[in-house]
Amino acid sequence: MFKIATLNNISAKGLIYFNDKFQITDCIDDADGILVRSAKMHDMDFSKNLKAIARAGAGVNNIPVDKCSEAGIVVFNTPGANANAVKELVLAGLLLSSRKIVEGIDWTRTLKGKGDEVEKLVEKCKSEFTGCEIKGKTLAVIGLGAIGVMVANAASALGMNVIGYDPFISVKSALELSRKIRLIEKLDDLLAEAHFISLHVPMVSETKYMINKEKFSKMKEGVKILNFARGEIVDDDALIEALKLGIVDRYVTDFPNDKLLGLENVIPVPHLGASTPESEENCAIMAVEEISDYLENGNITNSVNFPDCSLGICKTAGRIGVLHKNIPAMISRITSTMGELNINISDMNNRSKNLYAYTLVDIDSPVTDAQVEALRNVDGIIGVRVIK
Repeated sequence: MFKIATLNNISAKGLIYFNDKFQITDCIDDADGILVRSAKMHDMDFSKNLKAIARAGAGVNNIPVDKCSEAGIVVFNTPGANANAVKELVLAGLLLSSRKIVEGIDWTRTLKGKGDEVEKLVEKCKSEFTGCEIKGKTLAVIGLGAIGVMVANAASALGMNVIGYDPFISVKSALELSRKIRLIEKLDDLLAEAHFISLHVPMVSETKYMINKEKFSKMKEGVKILNFARGEIVDDDALIEALKLGIVDRYVTDFPNDKLLGLENVIPVPHLGASTPESEENCAIMAVEEISDYLENGNITNSVNFPDCSLGICKTAGRIGVLHKNIPAMISRITSTMGELNINISDMNNRSKNLYAYTLVDIDSPVTDAQVEALRNVDGIIGVRVIK
């Protein structure tokens, strides 16, 4: 029986995807796996029993990924599960940035109590809230993952001229991207063309403050920026200066902070990107499926710290999962040690990702505790799991 702890309210429609081999527990120390949405986990101590964490969402900033990697804890996320919800909010932000809808609504509400004057006042003052149409304007999409591709395709369908930048675009994203989207090789060239910019990159050390004073200097005057990715991708101080200079006409963000609140041309949205029941359900289902497949079969899909690796459903006498460092000669160390321990390999899959790797092995007969312990002691191995 695998025990699963939940740190947030996880959609019940997702939890029902656990089979009878799983049990929800309130005790984190007993848990084999954790499901989490937004709970902060950086100050948590993890028990040796914990094998996996699944984030019901794309970002994993609330999870200490490096710490988990060193402890042999596989961290999953759910890329694409909330993509449509975010895409729809980005499109709303696109329209809010081009037309002074928010200001117009706020002003109209002040007319309460004016009686018959309301209609005349509306007609008299509506010119103060004019804006531009998005059709024919150029939208630059930075980051062409699941959300970026959907935003680019939808904006193109609305008549925008869409350009994109992603030096690491996947084959899947490239195939899903409309042929109308023009890819730009250099970020500065893309920024120079754009009337609107939409950010869709993950928050990592390389992307922190990627939109900074130097990048603002490359933009058209009056550009409108949409940030539904992460707040730290934009340098707030440089943004405020760009707003004052008129380089940035509007900034719409799903990640407001105290510096930005109250600024006239900032539209702060209270992190609503994935806040739909459909999105929460999709994320929960995907997270449950990922953590179930790992705990039951040893397969890894959509991990942020270990590579995707699968041998399907185990049909042999046993299966072993080996988490290890991605260094030379590791596969030979693993296989030679298994040979010395008289463990016969019937099938094997090895994959690597950055600093870490994973080797999944089907074997002809069950292993003993002593054999597993000997395998754990091989230099470079982080953790060994007996799946079956």
